[in-house]
Amino acid sequence: MNQVRNLEDGGLADLIKGTDIFYSLFSGALIFMMQCGFAMLCAGSIRQKNVKNIMLKNILDACGGAIGFWAVGFGVAYEPGTFIGTSGPRFFLNDYGNYIDFFFQFTFAATAATIVAGTVAERCKMVAYLCYSLFLTGFVYPVVVHAIWNGDGFLSAFADSPVRGVGMIDFAGSGVVHMTGGATALIAAIILGPRIGRFHDEDGNLLDKPHSFPAHSVALQVLGTFILWFGWYGFNPGSTLAISPAGYGDVAALCAVTTTLAAAAGAVSSMFMDTLLGFLKEGEAEYDLTMCMNGCLAGLVGITAGCSVVEPWAAGIIGIIAGILYVFASKLLVLLRIDDAVDAIPVHFFNGMWGCIATGFFAAPRHTALAYGASNCGLFYSNGNLLVNEILGVGFILLWVGGVMTPFFTVLNVLGMFRVDPLEEKVGLDISHHKGAAYDLSEPKKEDVELFASKHGKDSA
Repeated sequence: MNQVRNLEDGGLADLIKGTDIFYSLFSGALIFMMQCGFAMLCAGSIRQKNVKNIMLKNILDACGGAIGFWAVGFGVAYEPGTFIGTSGPRFFLNDYGNYIDFFFQFTFAATAATIVAGTVAERCKMVAYLCYSLFLTGFVYPVVVHAIWNGDGFLSAFADSPVRGVGMIDFAGSGVVHMTGGATALIAAIILGPRIGRFHDEDGNLLDKPHSFPAHSVALQVLGTFILWFGWYGFNPGSTLAISPAGYGDVAALCAVTTTLAAAAGAVSSMFMDTLLGFLKEGEAEYDLTMCMNGCLAGLVGITAGCSVVEPWAAGIIGIIAGILYVFASKLLVLLRIDDAVDAIPVHFFNGMWGCIATGFFAAPRHTALAYGASNCGLFYSNGNLLVNEILGVGFILLWVGGVMTPFFTVLNVLGMFRVDPLEEKVGLDISHHKGAAYDLSEPKKEDVELFASKHGKDSA
C-alpha cells in the first residue's frame, strides 16, 4: 500500500525519471566499453613490440577525453551561442546538476578521440598524443557537436527554425563523431608519415610493392570487433537519450535492427568484394578476415547517422555500400602512400561521410516524423533539402577539422614533439618508452631443462 501511495504522491514521476537516467547510464556504459574494443582491435592489429604503447594511448584517450570534455568541451558543445557555447554551468560542471547528460556525452567525445590511436600507432610520441586528445575533446569535436546537435547550431535539426525545414540529421554521429575522428586521423597520418619500411627501404628508395606488417594477434582483432559491435547498441539506440516518452522505445528498437543489418551487410560485402578483386587479379579466391572485420565496422559507422530514420531494407543497402567503400578506400590510401596501421581512416572517415549522405537519400517519412518531427525526408521520398544539408554538414566538418588540426599537428611536428626517433621505432616503443616488452617470451634456463630431463629420463632437446 505504501508503494502505491508513493506513486500517487508523485513517485511515478520520479520512477520515470530514474528509468530514463538508468537507460542513459546503461547505454553510456556500453559506449564506454567500446574503448576496450578499440584497445583490443588496435593491439591485435599492430606488431607485438608496440602493444604496451597502444594500450596506454587508449587509456589516455579516456582520461584526456574526460578532463578536456569536463573542463571546456561540454560547455562549448551544449551551452547557448552562435558558433560555440560561451558561458554557462556546463563548463567544469559548475552548478550543473544533470550529471547523466555529461556522462553520456563524454562517452561520445572519448570515442571520437580514440579513433586516431590506431592510425598513428607504432611511431607517435606519447606527449603529442595526450595533447591531441585534450585538444580534440576540449575544442575541436565540441564545435562540431554545437553546429549539428545544439539547438543553436546553424545545421541543427533541433533548432526552432531548422535550415531548409529539417536541418542535418546525424542521429548518433556518423559525421559528428566518426568523420571528425577519421578526418583528424587522416591529417595526422599525412603529417606524421608512414612507418619505417612501409613504402620505402632503409635508403629511402620507394619499394616496388608496399610492405605489410602482419597483425600480431588475430584473436584480439576479432575480440575487439565484437566488443565494438556490442557497444554500438548503446551508441545508436541509446541516442534517444530517454526511453519513457511515447515513441522513444520504437525509435530505439528500430535503431537496434538497422544497426544489426548494416553491420552484417558491411562485413559480407567487404569480404566478398576483396575476394572478387583478388580472384580477378590472382585467379585464386581467398577470404580476408581483416576485410570482414573492418567491413562490419564500416557498416556500423555508415548506419550511425540514419539508424533512427531509415527502413531495415535501406540499412542493408547502406551496409553493403559501406563495406565496398571500405575496400576501395583502403586501397586508395595505399596508392597515396598514407600509412594507417589499423585502417581507421577508411572505416571512420570515408564511411562517416557515406553515413551522412546515405541519410539524405534513405530517410523515410514515417521514421523521420517520429524521431525528429520533420516532414522533409530523404531524396528517394521527398525533395533534396535533407540531402543538401547532409552535404553541407560533411563540408563543414572537413573545413573545420582540416583548418584546425592541420596547423596543430604541423606545429607539433616542427617542434619535434610528434614522431619518435627512428631507432626507437625500430626497436619498438614498448622497450624504448615503456620499460620492456608487453609479453614475457623468455625461456627457462638451459641447465634447469637439462636437470629436469635427467631426473625424468627425457630428452632435453
